[in-house]
Amino acid sequence: MDFLDLLLILLLAAVAWFWLDSLRALESARNAGKRACNGAGVQFLDDTVAATALALGRDAQGRMAIRRTYRFEFSDTGDNRREGTLVLLGARVVSVNMEPFRLLE
Repeated sequence: MDFLDLLLILLLAAVAWFWLDSLRALESARNAGKRACNGAGVQFLDDTVAATALALGRDAQGRMAIRRTYRFEFSDTGDNRREGTLVLLGARVVSVNMEPFRLLE
Protein backbone atom coordinates (compact mmCIF):
# COMPACT_ATOMS: atom_id res chain seq x y z
CA MET A 1 0.00 0.00 0.00
CA ASP A 2 1.56 3.25 -1.06
CA PHE A 3 0.85 6.82 0.03
CA LEU A 4 -1.71 7.48 -2.71
CA ASP A 5 -3.80 4.46 -1.68
CA LEU A 6 -3.74 5.57 1.94
CA LEU A 7 -4.74 9.09 0.94
CA LEU A 8 -7.63 7.75 -1.13
CA ILE A 9 -8.87 5.59 1.77
CA LEU A 10 -8.70 8.56 4.16
CA LEU A 11 -10.56 10.75 1.68
CA LEU A 12 -13.31 8.15 1.26
CA ALA A 13 -13.58 7.75 5.04
CA ALA A 14 -13.91 11.54 5.45
CA VAL A 15 -16.63 11.71 2.79
CA ALA A 16 -18.51 8.82 4.43
CA TRP A 17 -18.26 10.47 7.86
CA PHE A 18 -19.51 13.81 6.47
CA TRP A 19 -22.42 12.13 4.70
CA LEU A 20 -23.52 10.23 7.83
CA ASP A 21 -23.09 13.33 9.99
CA SER A 22 -25.20 15.31 7.52
CA LEU A 23 -27.97 12.70 7.68
CA ARG A 24 -27.99 12.86 11.50
CA ALA A 25 -28.07 16.67 11.38
CA LEU A 26 -30.92 16.62 8.86
CA GLU A 27 -32.98 14.36 11.12
CA SER A 28 -32.25 16.60 14.12
CA ALA A 29 -33.28 19.66 12.12
CA ARG A 30 -36.50 17.99 10.98
CA ASN A 31 -37.40 17.06 14.55
CA ALA A 32 -36.56 20.58 15.77
CA GLY A 33 -38.79 22.08 13.05
CA LYS A 34 -41.66 19.79 14.08
CA ARG A 35 -41.22 20.70 17.75
CA ALA A 36 -41.14 24.43 16.96
CA CYS A 37 -44.31 24.18 14.88
CA ASN A 38 -46.11 22.07 17.47
CA GLY A 39 -45.10 24.53 20.19
CA ALA A 40 -46.40 27.46 18.14
CA GLY A 41 -49.63 25.68 17.21
CA VAL A 42 -48.99 25.74 13.47
CA GLN A 43 -48.75 23.01 10.83
CA PHE A 44 -45.27 21.77 9.81
CA LEU A 45 -45.55 21.41 6.02
CA ASP A 46 -44.11 18.64 3.84
CA ASP A 47 -42.50 16.99 6.91
CA THR A 48 -39.09 18.14 5.71
CA VAL A 49 -36.34 20.74 5.99
CA ALA A 50 -33.89 21.90 3.31
CA ALA A 51 -30.24 22.80 3.87
CA THR A 52 -29.45 26.37 2.84
CA ALA A 53 -25.99 27.06 4.27
CA LEU A 54 -22.95 25.21 5.55
CA ALA A 55 -20.04 26.83 7.38
CA LEU A 56 -17.65 26.37 10.26
CA GLY A 57 -18.39 27.94 13.62
CA ARG A 58 -17.34 27.74 17.26
CA ASP A 59 -19.49 26.25 19.99
CA ALA A 60 -19.80 27.55 23.57
CA GLN A 61 -16.53 25.85 24.55
CA GLY A 62 -14.66 27.42 21.62
CA ARG A 63 -14.36 24.19 19.62
CA MET A 64 -14.83 24.21 15.85
CA ALA A 65 -18.07 22.63 14.65
CA ILE A 66 -20.05 22.49 11.44
CA ARG A 67 -22.77 25.15 11.35
CA ARG A 68 -25.74 24.13 9.21
CA THR A 69 -28.73 26.31 8.36
CA TYR A 70 -32.01 24.75 7.28
CA ARG A 71 -35.25 26.17 5.90
CA PHE A 72 -38.71 24.77 6.53
CA GLU A 73 -42.26 25.80 5.75
CA PHE A 74 -45.28 25.98 7.99
CA SER A 75 -48.87 27.15 7.77
CA ASP A 76 -50.83 29.13 10.32
CA THR A 77 -54.19 28.94 8.54
CA GLY A 78 -53.88 25.79 6.46
CA ASP A 79 -54.05 27.60 3.12
CA ASN A 80 -50.76 29.51 3.10
CA ARG A 81 -47.04 28.86 3.40
CA ARG A 82 -44.73 30.68 5.74
CA GLU A 83 -41.01 30.18 6.14
CA GLY A 84 -38.88 29.29 9.11
CA THR A 85 -35.16 28.74 9.56
CA LEU A 86 -33.15 26.84 12.09
CA VAL A 87 -29.43 26.64 12.77
CA LEU A 88 -27.50 23.65 14.07
CA LEU A 89 -23.98 23.97 15.42
CA GLY A 90 -22.61 20.47 15.46
CA ALA A 91 -25.50 18.34 16.71
CA ARG A 92 -27.10 21.11 18.79
CA VAL A 93 -29.94 23.37 17.66
CA VAL A 94 -28.85 26.94 18.42
CA SER A 95 -31.73 28.93 16.93
CA VAL A 96 -35.17 28.59 15.40
CA ASN A 97 -36.81 31.55 13.68
CA MET A 98 -40.28 31.62 12.20
CA GLU A 99 -41.82 34.22 9.91
CA PRO A 100 -44.47 36.23 11.79
CA PHE A 101 -47.92 34.65 11.64
CA ARG A 102 -51.42 35.28 12.88
CA LEU A 103 -52.69 33.32 15.87
CA LEU A 104 -56.18 31.98 15.29
CA GLU A 105 -58.55 31.57 18.18
